[in-house]
Amino acid sequence: MEKEKLRLLAKDLRKEYPRSPREMLGGYVIAARTIDKCRAFLLGMNGEYNFWPCSLSGQLYAFTGLSPESVKQFVERGATDSEFADWLVAQSKVKDRMEIIRWNNKMRALRLCDLDDHGQEYLEAYIEENVPKHRPVYVWFDVYDLEEDRF
Repeated sequence: MEKEKLRLLAKDLRKEYPRSPREMLGGYVIAARTIDKCRAFLLGMNGEYNFWPCSLSGQLYAFTGLSPESVKQFVERGATDSEFADWLVAQSKVKDRMEIIRWNNKMRALRLCDLDDHGQEYLEAYIEENVPKHRPVYVWFDVYDLEEDRF
């Protein structure tokens, strides 16, 4: 593992938030957040954030055909955002740009009621505990952006 390279690139998630799931990397939502969490995990700086298992990253893995292990193996080499973006595009099973755009928009618009029962049950308690009471949650990504003070 290239610890020194990783240290220069990693966010310390014990002190700051990972990027929003809305932020794109390599043309995919969720990817920037995934790499933030992976780098922090590899350096033991992930705090309360899980690299894997993670329901958000699981959506990215399911769509692209990548695995958490393959992502971890690539990121631990000290890959920059740009290198990760190129790798993600090259390794993804999805090559059609419009299919990726539709998936991005589906993820951005995914309502809690559209999640599986386990996800809904988990988020019901999570929102109560972590999201400001006066802020409504309209879509899944709102949970993270509200909790992490992005809006």
